[in-house]
Amino acid sequence: MKTTGARLLRTLLERQGIHTIAGIPGGAILPFYDALHSAGQQRTIRHVLTRHEQGAGFIAQGMARATGRAAVCVATSGPGATNLLTAIADARLDSVPLVAITGQVPQTLIGTDAFQEVDTYGLTLPITKHNFLARSAAQLLEVVPLAFQLAESGRPGPVAIDVPKDVLTATLEVTDWPAPGGAVPPPPCPEEEIATLARRLAAAQRPVLYLGGGVISSGAADLACTLAQRLSAPTVCTLMALGAMPPANPLFMGMLGMHATKGTNLLLEEADLLLGIGVRFDDRATGRVAEFCPHATIAHIDIDQAEIGKIKLPYVSLVGDAADILRRLLEHLPAQSRPAWRTRASHLRQAHPLRHPPRAEDPLHPVNLCQFLGEMLPIDTILTTDVGQHQMWVAQAYPVRRPRGLLTSGGLGTMGFGLPAAIGAALAQPGRRVACVSGDGSILMNIQELATLAELRLPVAVLVFNNGQLGLVRQQQELFYHGRYEASRFDVVPDFAALARAFGLRGIRLDPAGDPLTDLAEALAAPGPCVIDIPIEEHANVLPMVPPGAANHQMIAEPELASLHA
Repeated sequence: MKTTGARLLRTLLERQGIHTIAGIPGGAILPFYDALHSAGQQRTIRHVLTRHEQGAGFIAQGMARATGRAAVCVATSGPGATNLLTAIADARLDSVPLVAITGQVPQTLIGTDAFQEVDTYGLTLPITKHNFLARSAAQLLEVVPLAFQLAESGRPGPVAIDVPKDVLTATLEVTDWPAPGGAVPPPPCPEEEIATLARRLAAAQRPVLYLGGGVISSGAADLACTLAQRLSAPTVCTLMALGAMPPANPLFMGMLGMHATKGTNLLLEEADLLLGIGVRFDDRATGRVAEFCPHATIAHIDIDQAEIGKIKLPYVSLVGDAADILRRLLEHLPAQSRPAWRTRASHLRQAHPLRHPPRAEDPLHPVNLCQFLGEMLPIDTILTTDVGQHQMWVAQAYPVRRPRGLLTSGGLGTMGFGLPAAIGAALAQPGRRVACVSGDGSILMNIQELATLAELRLPVAVLVFNNGQLGLVRQQQELFYHGRYEASRFDVVPDFAALARAFGLRGIRLDPAGDPLTDLAEALAAPGPCVIDIPIEEHANVLPMVPPGAANHQMIAEPELASLHA
């Protein structure tokens, strides 16, 4: 079969099972777009035309995060490629399988500062699991399946493929097609290491499970819940692991770290064994690491050897797939009863609830809003967020009931993530309701993708928590910079409902003086996409909060604010 590099690339993506890609065309990548068009009625790949390449990258992330399978974004050379960099870096830090394909100037022009030339290979080197510069059309036969294998194997992550235009236009004869690339199972963890961990867990008096995003990536959420029940072990989650344990489970203590409830962080102070599963011991979870879980023996399960001991040195470490390890670990552990420890965890949870005004007094308080959304939205809703106060209120108060039910930017903390990620999730999971909770600062970062949403008519509700500020910046300036506010307040705030209508969407602005929750419920019940502008109190803070660089036990709670300013 004689073909061009561009048609070869299209066919290889088809063989990978790729049905949707997001991107924006440009000169260097146009032969690939021509190959998509030439498929005619046999075309199996749908292209989503975004309004910014970063939006394309986050749409692909939304698809990948919602399914656990590698998704694809496409951009041209130069600014197209550089606009993808933030989405690629975000995928790297949150271990999201992504294949980013970029066009490049012809090889004869590389190094000449040609029009729209940039060293995409060099730029993506530190933010990908691996990257490729395809030197020939024949090389694509090896590179494309390998890219998907690398993206999905072990600890997932992004892979970049830079393809010069002359590679796309070259012709070649293909006689044998490579097998599609996919996840390769890691080596099994030795049985004696699992037995050692089992003995440690059985001997512990006050064990706590600490679940990270790796639990969801490996499909180990149910096993982790079974382990918690078997051990009678209270369980905490990172932001990336919310949904791994149902919030109604009596062992669930919520998110740990900077914006945890006080009882959760206090419980960790008392633990005598902490088992981290698929975690990075990130600073937002641990606080001052030297004082994190001071009385606990640390055990760590992770698929990435590089994470073992990187921040917190474990007494017991197991490298391998979390699902495989937990399945085998459970075979070593009989059911154990720790009534005193469970009672202590329950007491701390009840003694330190989230502090917020009653719904009747302040229906638009962010905690009340998040709890109301949990009541109104279907159980299988996929919720995305941007980054800021609204993200932490969601993490504190929205009941994430299923794995992959919350998609959010954790490691990189990227404003502008939520809207395109919601579009991607809706594309990947047709029929499911998707909602994006954003802030008035974050939504403006990629607001142009409202045009993409309007074209696709996906069931996505965008809820803007609008306080006219960069809320988390303002909060830190209030608490830690003695109220010296600089560049955190917007003098001009758009009418987001009117903006939505300008893009061709339903736009609603809630009226605090009316019955805003009833209006919100009606807006969510109506079919099709919408934007709901929700005015919130501009001085509302996300509390509790651990000051940056402090230990988790030094968190600020509501009654302590007066003494903080004294």
